[in-house]
Amino acid sequence: MHVTGHCYCRKITFEAEADPASVAVCHCTDCQELTGSAYRVALRAKNFKLLSGAPKVWIKTAESGRQRAHSFCPDCGSPIYSGAPDGKLDDVSLRIGTLDQCRDLEPKKQIWTRSALPWALDLHGLEGHQKQ
Repeated sequence: MHVTGHCYCRKITFEAEADPASVAVCHCTDCQELTGSAYRVALRAKNFKLLSGAPKVWIKTAESGRQRAHSFCPDCGSPIYSGAPDGKLDDVSLRIGTLDQCRDLEPKKQIWTRSALPWALDLHGLEGHQKQ
């Protein structure tokens, strides 16, 4: 599936070929801290191409020693993607919230559920409002 997207301030725009079957919710503590939220939702993408802007890249080293490059907008802070630390963009993990097609990309699985915040697994009982 061809996808397009942008950071919040729209200084970074991009396109890629994404796999809708790979959409996953990650509950690991790294994703909680990197997003400032309860979890991260992402999907695998190939042929990622920046159309405008240049992200800031931060290399995270896991306990295993594996490294991953996390890219985000240096102006608004939106996380855009993670990928290989060598900077190759042929296989990246795109953050769903940055995609123009995000409503069409329903998660297919959850990972690292042992780290999930207990309340984050079921929000059905919460009162809902159409606007703040």
